[in-house]
Amino acid sequence: MELARIFNGKKFMWDGKVYTNEKERNEITQKYKDDGFEVETVEEGNQYFVFTRRVVTEVIVEGQPI
Repeated sequence: MELARIFNGKKFMWDGKVYTNEKERNEITQKYKDDGFEVETVEEGNQYFVFTRRVVTEVIVEGQPI
């Protein structure tokens, strides 16, 4: 499985897990969505692969500028 795939012109990263049933895939997909991720899934045979992406909206920089 590729580590990254392009869906609708956007790069998504594979979460590294193989899901073996649709219920499990739906549960993890909803959890990622609740955490603010965009989610795409791929079904190959009886296996499901979940790809996620999240746009960084805030960057916190600590310390003094040099």
